[in-house]
Amino acid sequence: MTKQRILSVIAVIILLGVYAVDYFLTEDAQKEIIDKGVEEKAATNTFFLPTSTTGQVVHHNGYSLSYNETYEQAEWVAYELKKTHLSKTHYKRPYFEIDRAVKTGAANWRNYKNSGYDRGHLCPAADRRYSKAAHDETFLTSNISPQEHQFNSGIWNVLEQKVRYWARKYNGVFVVTGGVLKGEMKVIGTEHVAVPKQFYKVLIDMNSGRPKMIGFLVPHKNFRVPLKRLVVSVDTIEQLTGIDFFPKLEDKLERRLEASSNYKDWGL
Repeated sequence: MTKQRILSVIAVIILLGVYAVDYFLTEDAQKEIIDKGVEEKAATNTFFLPTSTTGQVVHHNGYSLSYNETYEQAEWVAYELKKTHLSKTHYKRPYFEIDRAVKTGAANWRNYKNSGYDRGHLCPAADRRYSKAAHDETFLTSNISPQEHQFNSGIWNVLEQKVRYWARKYNGVFVVTGGVLKGEMKVIGTEHVAVPKQFYKVLIDMNSGRPKMIGFLVPHKNFRVPLKRLVVSVDTIEQLTGIDFFPKLEDKLERRLEASSNYKDWGL
C-alpha cells in the first residue's frame, strides 16, 4: 500500500469518527429534548388535561399536546388562558420549526408549502402574547394543522377572538382544540399530513362561581354563521374523537357539564 493510499485511509477513518461523534452527540441532545418535553412545566395544569389516545403527550411552557403520528399533527392542544395572559403586544412572526420534543417526529413545515392550506395554529399565537418566548413557542409544527385560508381567517378566527373575550370576562378559561382525526381525509406533503374535515374547541370555566362547559364543532369550510349554531355537547365531541376531555372532574359534575349544549350561560 502506497503512502498516499495509507494517508487516504487514515483521512476516511478520521472523517467517519467525526461523523460518529456528531451522530451520538445529536442523538443524546435529541433524547434530552424529548425527556424535557415529557416533564410537566410550571404552568401545566394537569387537572384539566384530556386523555391521550396515542400515549404521546408533550408539555411545552405555554401549552400541552397529544401528538398523533398517524395523522402527523396533534389530536389535541390544551392550555389555560388567563386574563393576565391577554396582551396587545405584537411580536414579529418567527419561522415555523419542527417540534423536536415529539418522540416519533413532528411533521416538517415544508409539507404545507404550495399545498393551498394555511399552517393553522391550534393554540393561537395571539393567546400567548404575554412574552416573546410564549408567542414564538406556538410556531412549533406540533401546534399546527392544515386549514383553508378563508376558514382560518374567517369563522375560526371569530371563535378564537370569542375565547379571548371569555377569558377576560370569566378571569380565565381552559381551552382544548384539535382537528377531528377520523375517516378518510385528504393529505398534504411527503409526510401525508391529514386535512381534518372538522375542527373542535372545548372550553371550561371554573372561575366565575358556577362551573360551565361549552363545545364547538366547526366544519372545515368557508362560511359564516352565529357561533351558537356550532355549539354541541362535549359528549358529542368525545364520541367523535375517542378523547375523554376532563377525566379528573368529579364524575357527577363531569356528566352534567359534558351532556349539556346550553350556550346561554356563555352569552351566545
